[in-house]
Amino acid sequence: MPSSTDNSTIVKEPLPASIPDLRNRLPKLEPRRRQAPSSNPLPVPETPTLPPPPELSSLTFQRPTRRILSPKDHELFLASKTYDLLVAFVFGLTDSVIDTPVSVVRDNDLSPALKTILNILDNVEDVVGRSPPEEQGDSRFGNKGFRDFVDLAAKEHTSWHESLHVPSSAVPEISTYFLQSFGNRTRIDYGSGHELNFMLWLLCLYQLRIITPSDFRPLVLKIFTRYLELMRKIQKTYYLEPAGSHGVWGLDDYQFLPFLFGASQLLHHPFIRPMSIHQSLTLEEFGKDYLYLGQVNFVNSVKNVEGLRWHSPMLDDISSAKNWSKVEAGMRRMFVAEVLKKLPVMQHFLFGSLVPAVEEMSREEELGVPSEEDDPEGGEVVVMVDGMRHVHQMNSWGDCCGIKVPSSVAAGQEMKKRMGGGEGLRRIPFD
Repeated sequence: MPSSTDNSTIVKEPLPASIPDLRNRLPKLEPRRRQAPSSNPLPVPETPTLPPPPELSSLTFQRPTRRILSPKDHELFLASKTYDLLVAFVFGLTDSVIDTPVSVVRDNDLSPALKTILNILDNVEDVVGRSPPEEQGDSRFGNKGFRDFVDLAAKEHTSWHESLHVPSSAVPEISTYFLQSFGNRTRIDYGSGHELNFMLWLLCLYQLRIITPSDFRPLVLKIFTRYLELMRKIQKTYYLEPAGSHGVWGLDDYQFLPFLFGASQLLHHPFIRPMSIHQSLTLEEFGKDYLYLGQVNFVNSVKNVEGLRWHSPMLDDISSAKNWSKVEAGMRRMFVAEVLKKLPVMQHFLFGSLVPAVEEMSREEELGVPSEEDDPEGGEVVVMVDGMRHVHQMNSWGDCCGIKVPSSVAAGQEMKKRMGGGEGLRRIPFD
């Protein structure tokens, strides 16, 4: 009698006619071949040489206006000296903080001009305290009290600029960048373009010889960090809406430069890696010293859903980079490719005498375009053959002028107000 383990005597019964025989049709399992990582075809933008400030006697100060109103205007800008000046200034600031934590810079390291700038930002915070938000229930859209804040700052800024020894004839020009750096008064929104206006205000101070390249490191680690703190307070007070869907760069609803400067700070850090942004203890312990970590920590604190992969997928993707060199290089590429070379973004850029336009660029008054501060929509506008036309905003949710997107900071603030009351906050898909 054959053994029960003798397979030679086992007879395979035919499958029922209703069941197809797929045994010979199934593909063989083979190990997956790893694809070589694709290299980024865009070169890493280098830091151009920063040109010396102009002779003030050659300038006629003017209130800044929009001049990039067509693809031709944009091409003129990209080939201009102003483009090189802006890239040199921003990347010069980036280079100045390589491997440098915030705590390295002491108050004694600040020049008199930088100390005055800190006082100015303190004055702005005082204006916030004197401009309370309006009662708006539990709405998470922009609070109209923000307009009172901007109006009061506009009344008081002249003496602030005089304390910086800004020539009186130049105050109307550089104050435009200053006031725009806190958000748009008409739309009650804020985005990375307004953040860029703060850089333009500092660039104007460089052009006026009020700050010098020796100030660059404390300019980032003391002045810019103070500006970030101030903007977080303004966000919590007035619930400014994001200017576009999740910001122009897709990193953050409101800011970009903390990630550029912050990646430079961490460039050769001995143990903090890009993946460290997922470690709460690392964010808590080092967030005050490194802008990148501090901004991630703030983003986490204001979102009503937990996890970067859910509320900030691009930051989550970037965290898989092998080192900070790749992150910093990517941030440089973003600044050039996704900001300076994107027409819908640069149509909000303001030009004056200190940040000059090319003479052949279009002018707002010639085309009947409202000024940036008075534009109620902020959508893309281009020049066509028969004149000016409004075009669908490309970084929005697909409607003509961009539906209002509630503030993610407001969502967190409203949640805190309701804590202990037993009432939860209804989540919405935009947060």
